Amino acid sequence: MDPITSFLLLSSAAFGAGVLNAIAGGGTFLTFPALVLTGVPPIAANATSALAVSPGYLGSTMGFRAELAALPRTLLIREVVLSSIGGVAGALLLLVTPASVFSSVVPWLLLFATILFAFGPHLSRWAGGGSGGGLASWRRPGLLAVAVYGGYFNGGLGILLMALYLVCGEQRMHTVNALKNLNSFVLSVVSVIAFAIGGAIVWKQALLMAVFATLGGFAGARLARLMPARVVRAIVIVTGLTMSALFFVRS
Repeated sequence: MDPITSFLLLSSAAFGAGVLNAIAGGGTFLTFPALVLTGVPPIAANATSALAVSPGYLGSTMGFRAELAALPRTLLIREVVLSSIGGVAGALLLLVTPASVFSSVVPWLLLFATILFAFGPHLSRWAGGGSGGGLASWRRPGLLAVAVYGGYFNGGLGILLMALYLVCGEQRMHTVNALKNLNSFVLSVVSVIAFAIGGAIVWKQALLMAVFATLGGFAGARLARLMPARVVRAIVIVTGLTMSALFFVRS
């Protein structure tokens, strides 16, 4: 692919990912395939995509400062530690995964993330319907497991985190969102650091996409007030299914 076409594809995919993440999530369905289509190997594409979309997590976390400040400091420290450990473990798992194995797993990961995204609202409502008291003890190992998944492959992470907190008894949605954004940011940062140390990030593409993803995030915040969420969700789901099918064919 020639440089101009690659630039246009990567910048538009990153911008679109920033918009989607600001409104409904699912930006990975654009950034990861775009990198692969421009010739970046799947493992490097996954690591580079993680860096490209990571700036948006910081803004989301800052938006819930009040909710985080109201939580016990010991709880926040524990959450950050578990997310960090899981994020690093997932990133290291990706780095030691043979490229051929990861390439064969990618279609299933994309499909799994798409299904999670499609049924996320139903899962959250189901999880929020119970008291969750009997499952509270699963919060720590559950967070660690989800963080490992997030460090390995970012798609569907937010939905998994929200479902975890709701199942384990947290009924305050603003608090659920605050913890989801905090842990997404933390594990994203540590996994990106691990990817950088492991030499898995393609920096030129990563920095280009990070800029456009940030711009897309600002645009998405405005667009969120105009476009119905169900329309955006439908676009993400169709995109996810299409990308899953394409990667199944490629594999």
